[in-house]
Amino acid sequence: MMILIIGGSGCGKSAYAEDYTVALSKDNPRYYIATMKVFDKEGQARVERHKRMRSGKGFQTIEQPVSVEEALEKIGHPMASESTALLECMSNLVANEMFSCEAPKPVEEVTEKIIKGVERLKIGLKHLVVVTNNVFEDGIVYDEATMEYIKAMGNINEKLAAMSDKVLEIVVGIPVAVKKGK
Repeated sequence: MMILIIGGSGCGKSAYAEDYTVALSKDNPRYYIATMKVFDKEGQARVERHKRMRSGKGFQTIEQPVSVEEALEKIGHPMASESTALLECMSNLVANEMFSCEAPKPVEEVTEKIIKGVERLKIGLKHLVVVTNNVFEDGIVYDEATMEYIKAMGNINEKLAAMSDKVLEIVVGIPVAVKKGK
């Protein structure tokens, strides 16, 4: 089963996703697939805050800033088929994949790679919870590279929602079912 959790910055989606993943996994192994690359003190502080939030919840962390499907190899078979993973966060993964070269990769290439990777995770795991950010809500027009990134996020979010059994939007810490599933 795949669950997509979406929301704006600071809305409580990470905390909700962690608790949801713990409840969903029951006594089975649970993994946190971390996608953030740390570039500065602010990024390191964010990583440390998320580690504190996960403390005591039984997550095994897998650092996977690109090629997200490779997390399955780190979990191993047959362990993966009984495991639940929390993929946090799609916005970091998209940025890492898109801007890993001198010139940004095309939206279509990034979208295809990420969706294929998530599909492999969905098939290989018992449960997959994916956290992503709302885009297109601020109404600001950015530079070309940023607009391409936002377009990729929008495309990926649409495809993730279609693939998901359930979609929850977190609004001020409250889950709102956008797509009801199992």
